[in-house]
Amino acid sequence: MTNPIDEEYPYDPDLEIVSTRVFRVPRETLFAAWAEPARLQNWWGPKGFSNTFYEFDFREGGRWRFMMHGPEKGNYANEVEFLEIRKPSFIHWKRISQPWFRVQVFFHELQDDQTRLVFKMIFDSAETCNKIKPFAPEKNEENFDRLEKLLESM
Repeated sequence: MTNPIDEEYPYDPDLEIVSTRVFRVPRETLFAAWAEPARLQNWWGPKGFSNTFYEFDFREGGRWRFMMHGPEKGNYANEVEFLEIRKPSFIHWKRISQPWFRVQVFFHELQDDQTRLVFKMIFDSAETCNKIKPFAPEKNEENFDRLEKLLESM
């Protein structure tokens, strides 16, 4: 089965969580919000979360190490490796910290001032995907809400 959103990559609904949103900004602006650590640090994560970035080497083979601080309790260590970057249309990374999964982010230009973002979380097993599926879509939407607020100021 092919992904109706992007024909280049296979799609398996048992292994993926896909979130999409249209943002009213040019594709380059949206991509910059993901590629520039000073901006990314201010919106990444669900409502109430904050981040401490230790490393952000935005290149293929580069690492992104950070701590997400929960609003009520807990700190969550994260580390990813960037696998592929195609400015301004695509970012692909894999998590090195648990839970393990890959992320593909697509930036589809719809008009000069509108970009559809597709955020795909890709798991190695249906079991792992099903553990995260009950809460990830809602948290991804909260993340997009925070991104939208940042874009209003760019």
